[in-house]
Amino acid sequence: MTDIALHPVAEPISIPLREIAPWLLFGLLLMLAIYFVGVEEGATSLIPGMYVHEFVHDGRHLLGFPCH
Repeated sequence: MTDIALHPVAEPISIPLREIAPWLLFGLLLMLAIYFVGVEEGATSLIPGMYVHEFVHDGRHLLGFPCH
């Protein structure tokens, strides 16, 4: 007598775009905020001048980013 074991095949789950879109937007905004707080200064600056740096200066120190 032979035993046959059936292995169920897992079907991939499709996630609708409307469920992923808010998380993608949140991630994009979070990365943008981290860039402006942590990196927007000096040679890597996208916006000329020190306007962004002065606007996020206290947040930069609060989050532990060095700036001066």
